[in-house]
Amino acid sequence: MDTVDVVESAVEPEAPAAPRPRAEPILSRFLFVDVAAMRAKQLRRGALPRLDDDPHSSEAHRPDPLKAERIAMEEVRRGLVLYEIVTPTEDED
Repeated sequence: MDTVDVVESAVEPEAPAAPRPRAEPILSRFLFVDVAAMRAKQLRRGALPRLDDDPHSSEAHRPDPLKAERIAMEEVRRGLVLYEIVTPTEDED
């Protein structure tokens, strides 16, 4: 009777997740509303909230919001939502 040695494939341990880059604080209330509205739309469509991924939050005493709009505003306020401002070119008139 032959015995066959089973060799387990080498599994590399998972590297710790890199910290998520932070967005610059939004100074314009109009930009804040636009970014938060887009993020709320993502949340309503099933995106996972990023508030749980924020270990450096100094707001441990504050409960997390439940509505998508409030979650989105808190994420934007904490800098967890990256955004890009696109300036129109002359060809897009």
